[in-house]
Amino acid sequence: MLKPARWFTVFLLGFLTLTVLPHETGVPTTKIHVSGLKQPVEVLRDRWGVPHIYAKNSDDLFFAQGYVTAQDRLFQLDLWRRIGTGKLSEVLGSAYLKRDRIARLVRYRGDWQKEWTSYSPDAKQIATAFTDGINEYIRSLKGQRTAEFKLAGFDPGFWAPEDVTARVAGLLMTGNMLAEVNRTLDVEKVGLATDDRLFPPEPHIPLVLPRGLNIADITPAIVKDYVAAIGAIHFPGEQGSNNWVVDGSMTRTGKPLLANDPHRGIELPSLRKTVHLVAPGWDVIGAGEPALPGIALGHNENIAWGFTIVGIDQQDLYVEKVNPANPAQYLYRGEWKNFETERQSVEIKGQPAQEVTLKYTLHGPVIYEDESRQRAYALQWVGTAAGGAGYLPALKLARTKNWTEFHSAVADYKIPSENLVYADRQGNIGWIAAGQAPIRKGWTGLFPVPGDSGDYEWTGFLPVTENPASFNPARHFIATANHDILPPGYSHELGYSWASPTRYNRIVEMLTTGHKFDVSDFAHMQQDTVSLPARDFQVMLKDWHPAEGSEAAKIRAELLNWDCNVAMDSNAALIYEVWIEHIHRATIPKGLGSVRLAPDILLHELAANPNMSSVLQKTLEESLTEVRSRLGADQTEWKWGNLHKAYFRHPLGVASLDLPAHSRPGDAYTVNATGGANYSQSHGASYRQVIDVSNWDRSVMTNEPGESGVPGTAHYGDLIEGWADGTYHPMPYTRKAVEAAAEERQMLMPAVSKDGTL
Repeated sequence: MLKPARWFTVFLLGFLTLTVLPHETGVPTTKIHVSGLKQPVEVLRDRWGVPHIYAKNSDDLFFAQGYVTAQDRLFQLDLWRRIGTGKLSEVLGSAYLKRDRIARLVRYRGDWQKEWTSYSPDAKQIATAFTDGINEYIRSLKGQRTAEFKLAGFDPGFWAPEDVTARVAGLLMTGNMLAEVNRTLDVEKVGLATDDRLFPPEPHIPLVLPRGLNIADITPAIVKDYVAAIGAIHFPGEQGSNNWVVDGSMTRTGKPLLANDPHRGIELPSLRKTVHLVAPGWDVIGAGEPALPGIALGHNENIAWGFTIVGIDQQDLYVEKVNPANPAQYLYRGEWKNFETERQSVEIKGQPAQEVTLKYTLHGPVIYEDESRQRAYALQWVGTAAGGAGYLPALKLARTKNWTEFHSAVADYKIPSENLVYADRQGNIGWIAAGQAPIRKGWTGLFPVPGDSGDYEWTGFLPVTENPASFNPARHFIATANHDILPPGYSHELGYSWASPTRYNRIVEMLTTGHKFDVSDFAHMQQDTVSLPARDFQVMLKDWHPAEGSEAAKIRAELLNWDCNVAMDSNAALIYEVWIEHIHRATIPKGLGSVRLAPDILLHELAANPNMSSVLQKTLEESLTEVRSRLGADQTEWKWGNLHKAYFRHPLGVASLDLPAHSRPGDAYTVNATGGANYSQSHGASYRQVIDVSNWDRSVMTNEPGESGVPGTAHYGDLIEGWADGTYHPMPYTRKAVEAAAEERQMLMPAVSKDGTL
């Protein structure tokens, strides 16, 4: 573990040779000589900390993006590089060795020419420039550690271009293998029929265990190291993302509007980084992951786009039979085949380096071995193939000019699978379920499968032209929220696990009011906290009649009069949220306490219980006891926001680096999704954008808690209040708008050698 220090100091750019220059707009200007640039690059930071980078060529543009990102997020970048490349043990010790093994196990091992060109023809050149920029900033520190590295006790490492293709993040976004294991464990506890009732596949198909699968071979130990490698992923409730787009017939401007709020972990610093990139062939603004070049969502001068996870099943777990007489072999179609093996040395903090063995079958990397059972467990997933790094295909998407080019570029968008929504200046809107979909003939992918028979093989991938899509639909809008997006009569099997449609249904409800929308309307919609499951619960309460005059009767009346808005100052919302949690605990079968029932299934199970009345009474009493223990006896303090908070903790675990907690509205099933364990918000929308195609400068965004990851700097937490309050800041795009919003100007200049040449 990283040890906290008593004191920290904010490290500034004191190691650089800086020159303050005047600027015609009056913005303070700093000149920095940087090795590796061909020509000067201008960086205008607006007053929200967003860098707008102007370069004369693509190489300098992405070099500057890497350099500027390192200025803002160096510690985060280094942690992500170590996570992705399996190098945590060298700074955190042997406790991270198994996690490092998984990261190394799933790295790309194929033809690097195919890998790079699958993203875009110039992807390697872009990645090289980007990582060169990060490395140059590290060199500029001349070995002196910034505050976070002083506290952590290690130095940042240098990047290679290949580091941006790390696959670990893709594991998190293609989690079907974990679902297969968990479903099998659940079936072992409650049986196929109960599992089918509680967790039905969509579209519904009968649950059938694969031929030859011994259910006893599936244990929690299989995924222990895998889960550690991708971090915690199980939280009460659901998490996901929202996006929607409407055409000009539904807006005040007569042009499309697009909204998107992708959901991931609420972190410090944010896992999104906003940037504006301008050079010949580039004029894009939006957000991406800090460790990747380019942006993942946003707009260029012609089109806008956003995404939500679509949930294509891109993983399968294979149970391989190991030769009892020779553990270096596994069985396939009646013959013993040799494992492919690779040995790597892993540096360990405070210890000698250790050697790890990486094993592979024809199905993929072996994530776990059970020697007592003579079993090896191999993961087959889309990330193994060329082009399997998440979000890098956006390098091509970001330069498309129309729907035809955009749709064509989606053919290379393998992972993660995304609902990509689209709008353009010509007034068109569109959607496509992007991502590589394996073809399984005669089996579903809902359970782990035997690897030895050869009966459960992928037989190719669905052509992108067969993926669900829509262009200028008759209803004039498109919305997705991780729900089942399969069109009626769709003949292909993309997957069987989707989020509850509650967020999607609420979005559609708001979009179909006949209102003409503008940017502020969409921002308000993104903040919506009306709960459709709460409405369904009210219907159930109408059939419950506790004793007249009792506390239960009073609460029932209060909830029936509630508008189902899960607001921070709502007493009814607090009672509902705690009560529904206790109802869940009372309803879920024993042994399945770590899983969640969808809201409709939970209420269906409760309604089918002949003792429903007593369950409601008992769980309400338990809920009130918990509320009193948490918030006290004074009912004026019984407000949802007093219990439901988001916490912003620095990964170093040093309290002085944390930001204040903020009360939050909503829950896991509201459009403003704020779910998490123990009534806190741990997931949701850190980044939001609303894009006005009629005038790019009217677009707005927010990115909590701030653009900088450097503690103590102006933009470390300056956006958190607006994010928590539901306010946004402008997304300036034209040069005039950027200059008007600028608060700082950096000129990155090519370094001058001793003889005066560049």
